[in-house]
Amino acid sequence: MADYEKNKAELAQEYDASQIQVLEGLEAVRKRPGMYIGATSAAGLHHLVWEIVDNSIDEALAGFASTIKIFIEKDNSIKVSDDGRGIPVDIQANTGRPAVETVYTVLHAGGKFGGGGYKVSGGLHGVGASVVNALSKKLVVQVYKNGNIYEQHYERGAIMTDLTVVGETEEHGTVVQFWPDHEIFTETTEFDFEKLSVRVRELAFLNKGLNISITDKRPEEEVVNNYHYEGGIKSYVEYLNQNKKPLFDEIIYVEDIQDDIQVEVALQYTDGYHTSLFSFANNIHTYEGGTHESGAKTALTRVINDYAKKSKILKENEENLTGEDVREGLTMVLSIKHPDPQFEGQTKTKLGNSEARTITDRLFSSTLDKFLMENPQVGRQIVEKGILAAKARLAAKRAREVTRKKSGLEISNLPGKLADCSSKDPSVSELFIVEGDSAGGSAKQGRSRIFQAILPIRGKILNVEKASLDRILANEEIRSLFTAMGTGFGAEFDVSKARYHKLVIMTDADVDGAHIRTLLLTLFYRYMRPLVEAGYVYIAQPPLFQIKQGKKETYLQTQEELDEFLATIPSSPKPSLQRYKGLGEMDAEQLWETTMNPENRRFAQVSVEDAIEADSVLSMLMGEKVEPRRNFIQDNAEYVENLDV
Repeated sequence: MADYEKNKAELAQEYDASQIQVLEGLEAVRKRPGMYIGATSAAGLHHLVWEIVDNSIDEALAGFASTIKIFIEKDNSIKVSDDGRGIPVDIQANTGRPAVETVYTVLHAGGKFGGGGYKVSGGLHGVGASVVNALSKKLVVQVYKNGNIYEQHYERGAIMTDLTVVGETEEHGTVVQFWPDHEIFTETTEFDFEKLSVRVRELAFLNKGLNISITDKRPEEEVVNNYHYEGGIKSYVEYLNQNKKPLFDEIIYVEDIQDDIQVEVALQYTDGYHTSLFSFANNIHTYEGGTHESGAKTALTRVINDYAKKSKILKENEENLTGEDVREGLTMVLSIKHPDPQFEGQTKTKLGNSEARTITDRLFSSTLDKFLMENPQVGRQIVEKGILAAKARLAAKRAREVTRKKSGLEISNLPGKLADCSSKDPSVSELFIVEGDSAGGSAKQGRSRIFQAILPIRGKILNVEKASLDRILANEEIRSLFTAMGTGFGAEFDVSKARYHKLVIMTDADVDGAHIRTLLLTLFYRYMRPLVEAGYVYIAQPPLFQIKQGKKETYLQTQEELDEFLATIPSSPKPSLQRYKGLGEMDAEQLWETTMNPENRRFAQVSVEDAIEADSVLSMLMGEKVEPRRNFIQDNAEYVENLDV
């Protein structure tokens, strides 16, 4: 204890002004890049693009730009150009340097911070150009303005040349090219064209009339995606519903402004059971919702109930429809532009401005009420859809109560076929969902009982994309899964109650196994999505091949691995090859060694980076409409290398 006190005293004496580090200019960004762009992984790398594009979007929002072009150059640099006013090139009073130089070398400098440059600005962090400059091994900015082309070069945030006139032009706008720094982005500096394209398309939907394109110059034949939607978020709803069956053709649309807050809502009902509601604030997808979203939901529920009573579709003494009822089958996009958005929540994607709730509610409800009164046939379809949802909800509630009494959705009464683990620590516990009783038996024998639980499922579970909640709850396999996880489901889902932090899908490597895997992933995405978002869902990757040569056994995952391995082994003794058609062909020891042992196994972690794209793909693959699914199969059949039928 005396030594501890002595060391503490010595440390206290050493802690003086010399230990306080002052980082000049953009050094702080290079020292702690994660504070500014979230991470130095692929996600952080792609975030650089949006910091530059957001500046061009601001020019479009202000009415000065109509075209934005993004290029992935052959050397994997990014170039962004717009036809806006061009960043100011005159001297900035505080720094005595050209304004464009200040924007690229001083943190939090720009037209977004109360200087009157922009009434509304896009983007989330607003750290912008200077951070991109700091994290790029090289950056070049060109400004087309005043009849001249101005240019300046930087390296890792440092100024390499003064702002110089390099030519004349009649055009106006800004062109920025940057090369990400491999010293910062050690994981990868390769840009993903598809990932960037999804966000570019989203920006085009959210900013109607904007021409925005992305070009990949790296392939032999460059790829160009051009996006332009005069309908804006109305076109977005059309896109989201392309693989669904709308209840009516018209898309209900609201566009209005109050106190400088612009509100846009577009919605359409489908004959499905799921709600696809996506909200945005200043072009940021507010995954966690917020005040604008709660205002829109409140308005929708109140207006539909009022209309139902006024039209006598619901009698005065009948219970109102709940928010869940009126949102069944709804596809809705909500976008607001706010002069001073306050983001909060775990990922800073939840809008917190209280006035946004009131204004969204007021503007949306007045237009929706008017639409329903003018379109009584559509109004009746919406109300009747809600009434059917209410009946299914009540039936599901009764089924849930009966189930709880019999075998329970309670942890205290786990399903009989679950072989649970002895650990009560969810962070180390794993639940394997295994296809078939045979493989389930091997898995139970081969597992580590301390931390691995096994839940066998028979056959194909219900496709939840085409089923109401009462039917889903009546399915024994699904009910067993809900019970085993202990999280509840749907609106009642609580990820903090998960009994396992690894939920592993283990199916055969054939067509049936792939179908079961897809059905399970559909269930997780629609009713247990926080599990996916928390990174708890995995897909086991059992080997396809076993090679025996003498006493040595080798397991291989793919045809490519097999070909490579065969090229390296001697021809004697003669090797024997087994191709596994299913998990049931492995005994307990083999299943443990190849697929369940943490030292040897391979898992693929399931993630949802883009919820909107996932929603659209699931609707196409698992929904009622056959044509989009057929087209998808025809378009992608050439990429299938091995197919077991």
